[in-house]
Amino acid sequence: MSETSQSTTLSSKFGTFGGVFTPSLLTILGVIMFLRFAAVVGYAGLWNALAILAAAKAISLVTGMSISSVATNMRVQGGGAYYLISRSLGVEFGGVIAVFFYIAQAVAVTLYVVGFTEAFCSAFPDAGLPFRTVATITNLVVFASVYIGAGWTIRLQYVILTVLLFAIASFFAGALETSSFQTLQSNLGPNWQAGYTFFPVFALFFPAVTGIMAGVNMSGDLKAPSQSIPRGTFLSIAVSGGIYVGIAILLAASTPRQELVGTGFVMQERALWPMLVYAGVICATLSSALGSMMGAPRILQAFARDNIFRRLRWFGQGSGPSSEPRRAIVLTFFIAQAGILAGDLDTVAPVITMFFLLTYGTMNLACFFEGFVKNPSFRPTFRYNHWSVSLMGAVGCLGVMFLISPLWATISIALAGILYYVIARAEIQVKWGDVDSGFAFHRARKALLKLESERYHPKNWRPSILVLAGAGKTRLHLCEYACWMTAGRGVVSVGQVIHGDLDEFLERRTEAEAVMRKFLQKEEFPAFPVVVVEETFYVAVKALLQCHGLGGMRPNTVMLGWSSEPENAGVFAATLDIAKRMKRSLVVVASGQEERTEAVEGFVNIWWSDKDSGALMLLLAYLLKTNDIWKEQPLRIIRPVPPKADVENMKKEMQDLLAHARISSEIVITATENPLETIRETMEPSAVLFAGFEPPDGDMAREINTQLQPVIDLPGDVVLVYNAGDVSLGA
Repeated sequence: MSETSQSTTLSSKFGTFGGVFTPSLLTILGVIMFLRFAAVVGYAGLWNALAILAAAKAISLVTGMSISSVATNMRVQGGGAYYLISRSLGVEFGGVIAVFFYIAQAVAVTLYVVGFTEAFCSAFPDAGLPFRTVATITNLVVFASVYIGAGWTIRLQYVILTVLLFAIASFFAGALETSSFQTLQSNLGPNWQAGYTFFPVFALFFPAVTGIMAGVNMSGDLKAPSQSIPRGTFLSIAVSGGIYVGIAILLAASTPRQELVGTGFVMQERALWPMLVYAGVICATLSSALGSMMGAPRILQAFARDNIFRRLRWFGQGSGPSSEPRRAIVLTFFIAQAGILAGDLDTVAPVITMFFLLTYGTMNLACFFEGFVKNPSFRPTFRYNHWSVSLMGAVGCLGVMFLISPLWATISIALAGILYYVIARAEIQVKWGDVDSGFAFHRARKALLKLESERYHPKNWRPSILVLAGAGKTRLHLCEYACWMTAGRGVVSVGQVIHGDLDEFLERRTEAEAVMRKFLQKEEFPAFPVVVVEETFYVAVKALLQCHGLGGMRPNTVMLGWSSEPENAGVFAATLDIAKRMKRSLVVVASGQEERTEAVEGFVNIWWSDKDSGALMLLLAYLLKTNDIWKEQPLRIIRPVPPKADVENMKKEMQDLLAHARISSEIVITATENPLETIRETMEPSAVLFAGFEPPDGDMAREINTQLQPVIDLPGDVVLVYNAGDVSLGA
C-alpha cells in the first residue's frame, strides 16, 4: 500500500470522541432511559434503583477495565469484543462469543427500533399507522443509513447527541420545578409486584449499560484503538452514570408512584419542553439502533474472515475502500426484522441481557487468564487493573445471569458449551496465539515446584518412560507399548540419536525433532520427542538419562527394542548397564508386529520369578489392560517352582499379594525342574509375556543376548522387565 493510500485510509478512521465515546454514550442513553427507567424507579424505589444502577455500572466498569487491559496489549483490528477474546482465550471462546454477541447486537436493533416506534406513536397518535409498519419502516431507514457507510452514520450521531442532550436538559428543568421532598420520601422504598422484583427489574435495566460495546465494536474503524477504547469507554461510563443518577433522583422527587409504574411517558410529561423529549427519545433510540446495526455486522465480518466456519466466509467480504460489511448488514437487518415481528421490549430485553452478560463475563475471563498466568507477553499499557478484579467481574456476570433467570442462564451456557465443543472438535488451526499455552505452562510450573518439594513415596510412582525408538517409524511397536503402559497416567518421551558432531548436525537435529513431533501427532501418541546428537549411542544414552526431563518429571524407566544382531550386542549391553547404574528400571520389548491393527487375542502372561521384578511387571500389565485394545484379555501369573516347593502355601501367598495389590489375576503355580519349558507349555495362547531379568555387571553384560534369547523365542510378544526398586505393590 502506498503512503498516499495509507494516509487516506487513516484519515477516514475515527478518533476517541467520534469512534468510541459518541456511539457508546448514545447507546447507553437510549430507549431504556426514556421508556423504562421510570418503571425501574417506580418498582424498585430510589434506593434500590440506585443500587441497580450501581451494580450494572460496576459490571460495565470492571468489564471496561478488562477491555482496556486486553486492548492495550495488542494491535487491535476489526471485530470488537470477538477480536479481543479470540486473540486471548483462543478460537473456541472467540467463536462462541462471536455468535452470541452478534445475535445479541442484532436483536438489540429490535429493542431500539421498537422503542423508537413506541415514542413515535406516542408523539404522533393521529398518524394512524400500525405499530409493526412504523417499526419496519424504521428498521429499513436504519439499515439504509448503515449500508451507505459508517462515516455518514458517525456524522449523523453528532446531531443526534446534541438533540439528546437538549432533551435531557428539558427533563431536568421541568422535573426540578415539580419536585418535592414529600414525593421523594414516598418513592424511596420499593414497590415490588409479581414479575417485577429486584432481579427482573435489573434485567429490564441492564441493556442500558451495554452501550460500552458500541465503541469497542468500532475497533477496526479507529485511528488508534489502544488509546481510544479505554478513554472513550470510561468517559461514556462516567458521563452516563452521572446522568442516570440525576434522572433517578428527579423521577423519584417529581412523580407519584402510580405514574412511575403506569403506562404514561413520564419523562415527556415532566419535561419543560415536551417535544424536545419526544425528539430526544426518537433520536436516542434511532442512534442506538444505528450503533447496533453498525457493530453487529463488523463482528460477523471479523468472525467470517477468520474462517472458523467455512460457510460464513461469504460474510467476510468488505465493500468500498473502508471494507464496509454490507453482506453482514443485510443479514442483521433480517434478524432485527424477525425480532420486530415476534416480540416487544419487555420480552426482548432479558434475552439480550443474558447474551451481553455472557460476553461481558468472557471478556473478564480473558483478562483474568492473561494476568493470572503472568505471561511475559501480557504487557498492557493500561495499568489500573488486576486479575482478581477481572475474576470478580466474570463471577459477578455469571452470578447475575442465574439470579435473573436460572432457566435462561442454563440454556445460554449449555448452548455456549455445545458451540465450544463443535469448534474445539473441528481442531481449527489459527495464526494467532492464545492463553491456553500460557495457562498450561503456569500450571506445569506450579506442579513441578510442588513435586520438587514433596518427598517421594512409592504410592505416587507413575511410569515416566524414555523410549529409545529412533525416529519412531521403524519401531512403532515400542511407541505403542510405551503409551499403553503409561495409560494416560505417566509420561512418554521418544528418544532419537543422531551420530555425529553437534556443530555439523545442529540444523538436522532441529528438523528431526520437528519430523518426530509431527509423526507422534499423526499417530496420536501422547508423547514428547527428544533428539540428541552425539558421537556414539552409549554417550547419547548417558546424556539423555542425565539431562532429559525436569525435576520430578525425569524418566524413571528406559524402554528399548530387542535385537538379535551380534553387531548390536555391545551397544545393547552398554545401554542396560548405564541404565541400571543410574537406577532406572528397564523394559525390553520383542515383538513380531510393527503395530497393532486388530484386537489382541490371548492371555497377558506374567512369568513370576521374584517379587522385585514381579511388582513392576504386575503394575505394567495392569496399566496395559486399562487400554481398550487389551481390556478383554485375561491376566495370568505363571510361577514355576522347585519340585519340592509348598505349592498350596505359595498360591495362598500370591492370592494375598494380589488382594493387597487390588489386582485380579489367574494364578498358575507349577512344580518343575525346567521353568522355561513349563512357561512354554502353560502360557498358550499368549498375547504378551512379561518376564523379569537382571542386567549382569561388568564383562558378563556382553553375554546378555545369549542368556535371554531362549526367553525371547517364546510364542507371542515378550517384554523383559527389570525393576530398579522404586515400585511397591503394597503402596
